[in-house]
Amino acid sequence: MLRRLRTTLGDRPSPLAPPLSRYRWLRGLVYLVVVWLALFLPLAGGQDIAHGYRLTGQIGFAAGAAQAAAVVLALWRPASAWALSLGAALATAAWGRESLLLALHLEMPAPAPTGLSPGGGPSWPWTVPEMAAHTAVLILFALRLPARHAVAALLVTGLATWGLEGVVGARGVTGTGIAAFAVFAVAVLVGSALRGLREARSQLVEQTTITAEERSRRTLLEERSRIARELHDVVAHHMSVISIQAQVAPHLTPDPSDELKENLAGIRQNALEALAELRRVLGVLRSADPDDPYGLGESGTSAAPRAPQPTLDRLGALVENTRTAGLTVSMEVTDARDAAEPYPPGVELSAYRIVQEALSNALRHAPGSTVRVEVAHDRAGLHLSVINSRPRHPVAPSPGAGHGLLGMRERAGMLGGHVTATRTLHGGFAVTAFLPRDGTVPDTEPTPLPGNVLSVVHPDPDSVPVMYLELPAGPAAPEAAPDPGPPPRTGEENP
Repeated sequence: MLRRLRTTLGDRPSPLAPPLSRYRWLRGLVYLVVVWLALFLPLAGGQDIAHGYRLTGQIGFAAGAAQAAAVVLALWRPASAWALSLGAALATAAWGRESLLLALHLEMPAPAPTGLSPGGGPSWPWTVPEMAAHTAVLILFALRLPARHAVAALLVTGLATWGLEGVVGARGVTGTGIAAFAVFAVAVLVGSALRGLREARSQLVEQTTITAEERSRRTLLEERSRIARELHDVVAHHMSVISIQAQVAPHLTPDPSDELKENLAGIRQNALEALAELRRVLGVLRSADPDDPYGLGESGTSAAPRAPQPTLDRLGALVENTRTAGLTVSMEVTDARDAAEPYPPGVELSAYRIVQEALSNALRHAPGSTVRVEVAHDRAGLHLSVINSRPRHPVAPSPGAGHGLLGMRERAGMLGGHVTATRTLHGGFAVTAFLPRDGTVPDTEPTPLPGNVLSVVHPDPDSVPVMYLELPAGPAAPEAAPDPGPPPRTGEENP
């Protein structure tokens, strides 16, 4: 036990309370009690010690000051403070031993009880001020050090008190050993309980943080797997076309050479092998049955998707479906290309999913709002913009944590594009995306089309649905457009 206490003297104590706003009052209360004891003990406590033990006023003041110093020291070094408080109390009791024995031998009347000492003689070996100081030290000790160390300090205090009280067990004094030990035990119990509660809360916060990080990481992996499953049909289609064309090519050429036949056969074989490997890898991602890790089923072949993958042609149906859910949605399509060239299937699929997720977010987080969908084509690629006004109805709590935005960024980044999601000036939300045509980032940033530079949704979507702020072309810095402010309201409008 003594070895454990020696180790405790070098331990780094934990803070009084975790750095959370709801514990600031507790930390302030501790400091207030410490300041009060530091001022009270040297004056009233020292006077009571000197009067009860027949000591001089200087010795009593020094004993009270030592207890006050121990309480203050317990804020930083609780183990050292405990040793100082116990040592000062035992030394004071031993110092007054001769005075007490002499008074009893001469049958001198006991000193009159003070407000701090009960009747029946002086309190010994623990006076009330010393007991209060040591209780505060033990509470801080148990708050900042492990419970086993606090129990060891309590046992050492009890043994020292019992040993000293057994040596001077004379009449004419009020024995406080048992009462003091009971108070000290309660102090250790309370301090250890508060420390356990604090550690449990800290562990809960830490576990919650870890769980959130794991959930975010799992969501990212699930989103990537879902994207891979959707792209399976696109890649598999192209690989199948390559295989068929390589098989048919020798029959389209009159008298093909053996070298050409061999090369075309190699192309077809590589395409078939790549297609088979792709199906095996994507089968693992498709399968939800642990007994069928390759997703082959009873027939031994991977199941085909139940519906074709969506493209840009289905954006109109998506917008119409969102209208039926309660949002006012408008869509504008502009085309600045010289010729309407088709996009790769992966670009169209990702564009559809990005618009779908943005509209879903508007439904969840902005009920009753006005939404504008913009689709702009240019030579560099595809520009998407989904902007909603502020919600006009109460927003229900949503369990989501931004995973939809994460999925949109994953889709765009996979194709070399980017997604930006920001709040508008009037309480709405804007999602903009750029998907390059060939899946590579252009050398220069694509120039946005007029009207797509900055869109700000007006707070009253019924009167002014969308307002565009266009930046002037050229290297000069744009001037800030004046804020027209909210439109005048009439008595017919809802508040």
